[in-house]
Amino acid sequence: MIHYRNTVRKSGIDARAVKRAASQLLVAVGRGTASLSISFVSDAAIERLNALHRGKKKPTDVLSFPLEPDPNMPGEELLGDIVIGVPTAMRQAALYDASLQREVERLLIHGLLHLLGHDHEEAAERDVMIAQERRLAAAIGMPWPYDP
Repeated sequence: MIHYRNTVRKSGIDARAVKRAASQLLVAVGRGTASLSISFVSDAAIERLNALHRGKKKPTDVLSFPLEPDPNMPGEELLGDIVIGVPTAMRQAALYDASLQREVERLLIHGLLHLLGHDHEEAAERDVMIAQERRLAAAIGMPWPYDP
């Protein structure tokens, strides 16, 4: 199940397309029955979260908050929360000459991989994460924005 929330008025984000892409991505990572929360927020809101959780007082494009599974709790598997800063996503989409919807999909992929434990701090980790991002982009029919 995809839990969707958009607090940015007139963002232009297609909720159905986001939910469809998220469902396809969950299947592609072998977690098709898991649940995921996706929120779209303002720069001010994501800046507060970034400062609180990462100590960085600036807006960012995406934050991921994984949930630890409780083996004593049967029922749906909750992977965690992905929070996307819409104004930052809009600026990045313009830089990549991409639509906002495509940038949202890219950030959704990136956020999901963080929920699954991937990181990009070290070069080797970054290479693995980039390869997974490309694989997941292909799984939803998305052209990869970093290709020349």
